[in-house]
Parts: sequence; structure tokens; C-alpha cells
Amino acid sequence: MYLSNLSFTAVFVEDPQGGYSAYVEELPGANSQGETLDEAKENLKEAIQLVLESNKLLSQKSNPKIRKSIRERVQFSE
Repeated sequence: MYLSNLSFTAVFVEDPQGGYSAYVEELPGANSQGETLDEAKENLKEAIQLVLESNKLLSQKSNPKIRKSIRERVQFSE
């Protein structure tokens, strides 16, 4: 799965005892940690890939007859 066209908001929280925890605001379940900020970023990228792949597989299993999908960007404002 390629992440080059996707954009997410990642939050990195420094632990006072060392290391970082990380999560993606828009993608529940995508969270990770690392001893360094760079390690936390790499681990979070892997977590994003795993969550997206899992979501794709679950969608296919729950909707096996769906063959065509339509994608469009929607925007909501008040």
C-alpha cells in the first residue's frame, strides 16, 4: 500500500521518562511509540499501513458483492 498520496495529522507526545508516543488524529487505532522521535515516526508509519490494510480487508469481507466504488471529496461547512 502506498502512502504517498495520503496526508494525516500525527501527534507526538514526549514522555518525561524518555521516548515518544504517537497517534494519528484522523485514523483511530493508528498509534505507536519509539525511543526517539525518528523511531516513533517510522513506527507510526508502519501502524498507519497496518490499520489501512486491515480496514480494506474488513471492508472487502463485509461487502463481498461490491465491485465498483465511487470516490469523491466532500466538504462540510456551517
